[in-house]
Amino acid sequence: MTQRIIVTGAAGFIGSNIVRGLNARGITDIIAVDNLTQADKFHNLVDVQISDYLDKTTFYADFAQGRFGKVEAIFHQGACSDTMERNGRYMLDNNYAASKLLLDACQASGTRLLYASSAATYGGSTSFIEQPQFERPLNVYGYSKLLFDQVVRRALPAARSQVAGFRYFNVYGPGEQHKGRMASVAFHHFNQYRSDGKVKLFGSYGGYGPGAQMRDFVYIDDVVAVNLWFFDHPQHSGVFNLGSGRAQPFNDVAYAVINSLRAAHALQALSLEQMVRDKLVEYIDFPAALVGKYQCHTEADLQNLRATGCNHVFTDVAMGVGSYVRHLLQHLPH
Repeated sequence: MTQRIIVTGAAGFIGSNIVRGLNARGITDIIAVDNLTQADKFHNLVDVQISDYLDKTTFYADFAQGRFGKVEAIFHQGACSDTMERNGRYMLDNNYAASKLLLDACQASGTRLLYASSAATYGGSTSFIEQPQFERPLNVYGYSKLLFDQVVRRALPAARSQVAGFRYFNVYGPGEQHKGRMASVAFHHFNQYRSDGKVKLFGSYGGYGPGAQMRDFVYIDDVVAVNLWFFDHPQHSGVFNLGSGRAQPFNDVAYAVINSLRAAHALQALSLEQMVRDKLVEYIDFPAALVGKYQCHTEADLQNLRATGCNHVFTDVAMGVGSYVRHLLQHLPH
């Protein structure tokens, strides 16, 4: 029996990779939902197999009316993910109201819902544990994601089917090229180094030395693997962190990008000190616009994730960025 799956945000970064992950298992009865106003996102769907494509404007109401027959699960990745978006009404419509409609319809039909939350729900917190006392979003994007997580928590005790939310930390990897300034640091470093012969990082800020501010960088393949693990284990519901559980400095990303590019040209690896000395890594003044709005350290607490029995081993920056750089070099525009 074939399983029908719906992926929202299917042309986006994480959505398209989830479709690819499902295809790798032989699942092709996938309804892709997105908004292709930004047309170049279509590239992410060219090499995947889906059974249908729908625009998001009609999808939510159609699904609520049962127009797609029996749907096993929805991977809900569709959202406005621009953390600088100032229009709160637009953000809440996209990220909260649509998700809430979907949750209600999934519960009515017994469809499982695996959805994208965000580490932005923690905002100004220094602890990244899935509990209300640590949830302090700094922007309306983080708030829109938190609001839906709160609805899910209230719904879980009476839920008829699996509902699992994933608080993505700093995800990077193939398929994010359409995201512009919202693309990952690794993607920007790759392009900077190829165009300017150097990578720029923030200087000292918040008690951290130059380039030493830390993030939990998580490779896209790991994000897909955890989503699919929950797909295989429908008995687990809740809101879970999805990061590597390992904070690494931005310096590590720059180092991995530059040495991976050097290796591709048969050049020997350099130390970070040599990169700084040779001006391949340049530190710039911390931007005034970000003062007080910037997380200097994020690290997913994985206790809740591990308690489910999910023992997925996460890739570190050296391995993940190395793999990503090789992918980018293979797919350079001609």
